[in-house]
Amino acid sequence: MANVKETAQFPQKSMNSGGGGGVCMMSNTWRDEQHPSFINFISAFLAANSFRLNFVPITPDFIFNCGGSSVAFIFMTSLDSGTISQFFGRVQKLKLQFANLYVVITLPTKEQNDLFVRSYFKFGMELGKPTFVLVKDLEMGFEKITKIAHSRGVCKREDATTKLKAERKQTVQTPGILQKVITAIPGIDNHDANALNQAIGSIEGIAKASKEHIMENTDLSADKAQVLSRFFRDPKFYLSPKIN
Repeated sequence: MANVKETAQFPQKSMNSGGGGGVCMMSNTWRDEQHPSFINFISAFLAANSFRLNFVPITPDFIFNCGGSSVAFIFMTSLDSGTISQFFGRVQKLKLQFANLYVVITLPTKEQNDLFVRSYFKFGMELGKPTFVLVKDLEMGFEKITKIAHSRGVCKREDATTKLKAERKQTVQTPGILQKVITAIPGIDNHDANALNQAIGSIEGIAKASKEHIMENTDLSADKAQVLSRFFRDPKFYLSPKIN
């Protein structure tokens, strides 16, 4: 497994113009095992990407909450033969507890990389369960963690937005909703709404239809077609008081 290219050794903004934002929870135990300068790097990097850092007693090394997505991370900063068994045992345990788990490992030497490859299959790991990210240095590792968390958050938001738009579109095009909206227009009754629904099919389509198009495709009178056309185009018409 090839190592990836090194990144800059100083805090920098990791995300694009979409920005970061969210909460990063760091394990107290993991923090105490690191050099203070690396913790300072993490703190500055998170601040640059609009993440709030909290130190908490959690079992993973990090949990990111971003855009409605929660992602857990194991960050192994020093892998050797004396800790390899305990490390993979921890991975096996946490992957059962967290649906979104990533394992980031710093492997600066060929020997460490070879040790990881041999041990990966020795301890019965399944490809992608969880996902392992191999890096050459600590700073690169944490940048990868932040980018993964951010990307998961963006995907979560976009998925939610897409579903909301689809639900909204479906609601607007539901016959019952269309009936209520169209019959709320002065002079338009249920028969007219049914005719419009069958001929045009959506509120958006009706709003865009011209008087002539409505008359050609339905049995609505010229006056009713004119009312519909004006209602969706003329603010003075639909904002003026109506007396039944």
